[in-house]
Amino acid sequence: MKFTRYQIFVVAVLAFLQFTIILDFMILSPLGAMLLEELKIPTTKFGLVVSVYAFSAGVSGLLTAGFADKFDRKKLLLFFYTGFILGTVLCGIASNYHFLLIARIVTGLFGGVIGSITMAITADLFALEMRGRVMGIVQTAFAASQVMGLPMGLFLSNHWGWHAPFLMIAGIGTAVGVVIAIGLKPIDAHLKIKNDRNAFEHLFKTVLRPNYLRAFAATVVLATGGFMLMPFGSTFTVHNLGISMDKLPMIYMVTGTCAIIAGPLIGRLSDAIGKYPVFFMGSVLGMIMVVIYCNLGITPLWAVILVSVLLFIAISARMISISALISAVPDMKDRGAFMSVNASTQQFAGGIASALAGLIVVQNQSGKLERYGLLGYVVVCAMLVTLGLMYSIHKMVQAKAKAMPTAEAAGKEAVPASTGR
Repeated sequence: MKFTRYQIFVVAVLAFLQFTIILDFMILSPLGAMLLEELKIPTTKFGLVVSVYAFSAGVSGLLTAGFADKFDRKKLLLFFYTGFILGTVLCGIASNYHFLLIARIVTGLFGGVIGSITMAITADLFALEMRGRVMGIVQTAFAASQVMGLPMGLFLSNHWGWHAPFLMIAGIGTAVGVVIAIGLKPIDAHLKIKNDRNAFEHLFKTVLRPNYLRAFAATVVLATGGFMLMPFGSTFTVHNLGISMDKLPMIYMVTGTCAIIAGPLIGRLSDAIGKYPVFFMGSVLGMIMVVIYCNLGITPLWAVILVSVLLFIAISARMISISALISAVPDMKDRGAFMSVNASTQQFAGGIASALAGLIVVQNQSGKLERYGLLGYVVVCAMLVTLGLMYSIHKMVQAKAKAMPTAEAAGKEAVPASTGR
């Protein structure tokens, strides 16, 4: 199935949108070593700066879920993206730890919902057989933030302080918002489906539906593993692996470039051989690389880059395939609510995971992180549990596809929304 010209535009817009959201979240990790020193905060407080974004995003997602299917998705997207840009500006002018903490809460309240809206738009505009390729391109936003965003953010922070990267993100986000407002057509096909539920009833029935609960459980475990390593990545690289701060941009750039190349290929592969097989292969590779990475000592730069590349490719394979697979779980009338609740569970789980990581990992007087190997084994256990949960969802999606033939699904769901009618 080929993309229309408008669908290509939508994929590009969603990718740029995700780039700003992901960069805003990920920028804290490479700035970690700088923030720990300049704000004079321990690892536990820095873990809170990371996790408070997730907690506020989780609350926002739950509050939005009941209303998510009652509005044009374009209008909903612009509202929350405007709030996200405002929160990012507040991060850029924060003068102390508490100001930064409040700014992260504001950013999370708005930014945390955007991912769920993006997923709902993807499911509305693209048939399941196309979503692997869509997610392969959209998820390259992670890699693009590595190649372009993080090195530029580190360059700005090294010359003008840690505030500068946030102001850069706000500037890029403003330009993306203008493009969305002008070029994106209304996405309101779901409004034509009769739904007499009020917001609270809609939320309640979405949360308690058994098939949806399985997807929420898988998301919780996936986020637990994913968020644990992120907060202290740069600190571990500098103090444990012996890589200097000025070499960090090179690591991010090389790994990101490889992931940009791999992302679309992984998306095509997931459409060709199936989402779950790709998720399985990515999980196996990921578990191996996590164990190796978390137990490294002083390591040459080339070896750190190699391990980072393989780990990031594994993460990309997991994220692309699981995003495409979970998008097939909700019915069209429930997509907005389902995606909002799913995003909330992901954020809550990620927030808890980041906080737990701050309790597991300890920084000694020399700056070295201790018990990082233990953290790696916890992540591997979470990845093993996710494999089982995602297999049950894979079988459920297969059964759903047999009940509703592909051609009928594409005709009823993908075409009307993609034409903007």
